Amino acid sequence: MNVLARGTNHPGNLALLPFSNLQKLREERPLMFVRGQGIYTFDEQGKDYIEAVSTFYCVNLGFSDEELIEAAVQQLRALPMYPSGIHRTVPVVMELAERLAAVAPVRGGHVMFATTGSEANDQLVKFTWYANRVAGEPKRRKIISRRASYHGGTIATTALGGSAALQEAFGIPTGDSLFVSHPTWPIGALPDETETAYTDRLVEELRQTIEEAGPETVAAFIAEPVSVSSGMFPPPEGYFAKIKALLDGYGIRLYADEVVTGFGRTGKMWGSETLGIEPDCISCAKGLSGAYQPISAVVMSDDFYSRLEEGANAAGIFNHGGTYGGHPVSAAVAIKVLDIYERRNILGHVQSVMPVWQKALASLEDHPLVTATRCFGMAGAVQIAPPGEGKPAAASPSLAPGGLSQQLYMAGLAAGVVVRPLQGCVVLSPPLIITEAEIGELTRRLRLALDATLAALPR
Repeated sequence: MNVLARGTNHPGNLALLPFSNLQKLREERPLMFVRGQGIYTFDEQGKDYIEAVSTFYCVNLGFSDEELIEAAVQQLRALPMYPSGIHRTVPVVMELAERLAAVAPVRGGHVMFATTGSEANDQLVKFTWYANRVAGEPKRRKIISRRASYHGGTIATTALGGSAALQEAFGIPTGDSLFVSHPTWPIGALPDETETAYTDRLVEELRQTIEEAGPETVAAFIAEPVSVSSGMFPPPEGYFAKIKALLDGYGIRLYADEVVTGFGRTGKMWGSETLGIEPDCISCAKGLSGAYQPISAVVMSDDFYSRLEEGANAAGIFNHGGTYGGHPVSAAVAIKVLDIYERRNILGHVQSVMPVWQKALASLEDHPLVTATRCFGMAGAVQIAPPGEGKPAAASPSLAPGGLSQQLYMAGLAAGVVVRPLQGCVVLSPPLIITEAEIGELTRRLRLALDATLAALPR
C-alpha cells in the first residue's frame, strides 16, 4: 500500500504520539492544531483554544511572535546549521552562552547546550559521574530525586522520575537512583502537623536516605523548584534552605531542574531566585527559546566545571557532544527571547498579573467539584473530587491522569481551554504574556468545563 495513501486514510496511524493511547491513534484522528496566535491555538475547523498550560509548559511568549520568527529566518539565511564541536562554533552560540551564564543563578556559570530538557538532565548525570571520577570519588554515583517528579524521558532521566510504575513498565535500571517524598503541603501532612514540622520530617527522611545509602556514594540531589508536573505544590516554608544545609554537610551537590520554572514562570527569571535556592548546577530548556526552537542547556558552577576541565586536560579532549547541541538557529531565537524579556519587561508584566491569576483560580473554589486551588507565580492547580468526597487523602500525586481529571480535560477541550490532567487535579501554566482580560476568559471557560463535568457525573 502506498505510504502517503495510508497516511491520508488514517492520519494518526504511523506517528506514535507521546502520552497517547496507541490503539486510539490508529483508529481515530487526533486533535489537529493548524495555527496559533498569542495564547490561542486553532484547530482544523477554526475553533480557538486557550493554551492554559502553554502546551507542555513552554510557549512562554505565546504563538506567532514575529520577532522570534524573524530571528530564526535571519539565522537560516546566514548559516542554517553548523555543529558546535572540535574547537569550532558559530557566533550566536558563544553570545548565548555568555548571556545565559550572566543571568543564571549559578556562581561562575559554564554552559553546555543540548536540544531538550531530558537531554540536559541526562548529560548532567553523565557530567556528574565524570567529575567525581576526576576528583577521586568514583563511588559518588547515586542521585536523589523526589517521587512523582519528572526530569525527562531518557533512560537516565526516567530513572530519576520517581514513578515506579513507569520505571517498571520500561525496565529502567534504577540502581543509581534514590527517592524521597515530594512535598505536598498541606495534603501530605499528618494530623495536626505544622508546616515547620512537616518540612523537618521531609528533611529527616532525606538524611536517613543518605545515611542508609552511604554518604560516600551519593553525588547530588535534583529537584524542580516547583514541580508543575507533580501537581503544582509550592514547597513548604524553609524546605530548600534546610535541604541545602543538609546536603552541604555531606558534600552532596544540589541541582535545580529549571526546565519549567526558568524564564519567568515563578515571577522572577528563575525559580531558584524566587525560592532563594543556591544550586551547583541548573538545567533549562522550554522557555529558553520560547519553545520556538529546540534548545536546552546545563549551567555549571566554577567548582563543578573545573573538574570537567581537569579531566579533559588529562585526556586531551572532553569527549562529549551532539550534532544539534547549540544549533545556531535555536541559539539565535534564544538570544532574541532574552532581548524581548528585557525590552518588553516580561517579568514586570508577570508580577503585575500574578495577583489577578491567584484571585481568578481562587474564585473557582465555590464549585462543587473543586476542593482547593494552588498558585505559585504564573502556575496553578485546581484540585477536584466528586461532591461529598472532600479533600484528597493521597499524599503524593501521580503523573497518570485520573478518571475525573481526564473528564475535566475533555470537557475543557469542548469549552475551548487546554489543561493538563493529573491524578486528582488539573494543572495550568498559561503563556506569560496573558492579559487580565484573557485570565478572565480562561477562568470562564474552565468553569464551563467544570459545570459540564459535574453534569455528566452519575446521580
